[in-house]
Amino acid sequence: MKKVITFGTFDVFHVGHVNILKRASDFGDQLIVGVSSDALNFSKKQRYPVYSQEERVEIISSLRFVDDVFLEESLEQKLDYIKKYEADILVMGDDWTGRFDWVKSHCDVIYLPRTPSISTTEIIEIVRKIK
Repeated sequence: MKKVITFGTFDVFHVGHVNILKRASDFGDQLIVGVSSDALNFSKKQRYPVYSQEERVEIISSLRFVDDVFLEESLEQKLDYIKKYEADILVMGDDWTGRFDWVKSHCDVIYLPRTPSISTTEIIEIVRKIK
């Protein structure tokens, strides 16, 4: 059984999230998703997600092609998560190309193209302007 792992914030869930998760699931028999904790997201972006970590975990857990979901507490623990879940493949968006090549001794790494013309940041900015 091939296990695929991926990570993300998955805030303001949109079709780009669905596309990358669906494509990631095609690489194996089981898809495991690490959802960035609120604290981790704040440390990366200096803002909290619109949806809480519990809500984001619930959203990702509800997808039929996702088999397991956990909270990612630290970017530095990627390899620990890969080992813990015995992942064979790490899938990330291509905006991360090359940044996880250092785990290739433990699993394959695949960078997938993102869905064009959609991002959570853009959606949040549009909504802020409408207010």
